[in-house]
Amino acid sequence: MTVKRPHFQNLVVFYLLMSIEILFSSTSIAQSNFFQPAKEPLKKRIWFASGIQAYTEIGSFAALYPIWYAQNASSKFHFFDDFGNWGNVDKYGHSYSAYQLSKLSSDFYRWAGVPKKKSAIIGSLVGLSYQSTLEVFDGFSNGYGFSWGDMLFNTLGSGIYLSQEWAWSEQKLIPKFSYHPTNFAALRPEILGSNQAERFLKDYNGQTYWLSFSPKHLAKNSLFPKWLCISVGYGIDGRLVGDQTSYTSADGMTYHSKQQYYLSMDIDLKSLPIKNKTIKKIISAFNYLKIPAPAVSFQKNKIQFLPIYF
Repeated sequence: MTVKRPHFQNLVVFYLLMSIEILFSSTSIAQSNFFQPAKEPLKKRIWFASGIQAYTEIGSFAALYPIWYAQNASSKFHFFDDFGNWGNVDKYGHSYSAYQLSKLSSDFYRWAGVPKKKSAIIGSLVGLSYQSTLEVFDGFSNGYGFSWGDMLFNTLGSGIYLSQEWAWSEQKLIPKFSYHPTNFAALRPEILGSNQAERFLKDYNGQTYWLSFSPKHLAKNSLFPKWLCISVGYGIDGRLVGDQTSYTSADGMTYHSKQQYYLSMDIDLKSLPIKNKTIKKIISAFNYLKIPAPAVSFQKNKIQFLPIYF
């Protein structure tokens, strides 16, 4: 049985680029002209932004290729239909990664002075092209395969970012991510991770993908402050095999997979009324994470209130 690799290569690049952006915000020289967005396109900055992203992405391919592909023989280009595997949580992960990579890339070109809409186009193409390259690698690997489902959600993620920039010149719908440890990984550590670092990336049971929005954007006269958001989320529980909804462990226990939907509150960190620009940039850099908050969980024939959920 072909097992699709987790989308964590995308996340590695995302976190590397995020670290660079946080450095731009938090360094003591962040107030210098170099760290401030240019008012018009500057060739040196454009080359720098392109170079640092290319170096990060190529470096991630070079470092991670032996981990994921060297153990599998190369093959003719082929496809792999994994739609529905892991309750499609991995697909939401692809969309989330594409969105975040597109946004970060666009931010770099905005820093270089590229106009807002043009930088959004370039950033979206960069994010999508990176993930497309991964899918091509998968297509030539005997252990994986090119997934049209992955590509659909990759395109969706980049499209969510680009369409909002063009329609509103801001991001009103914010994709976010949260994770909590589960007990399921211990049952299949070779698939779901043998330590916490691996489980964070591989255990889809602990991952939740959210879409946050402020009611203030829908009704300007709303009493809600702009930074207070409503967030809807999706995850799974009890999924131990990608393409199977039930699993029987060695001790005879049977686990049944359940899809879960969530409704919760959230905070748009970039809209918080913080006067210090450097502190605001640092805090805003973590806007890709859903904050812990009370939530309501919706399963088939079951509604549950969770005092705190992350």
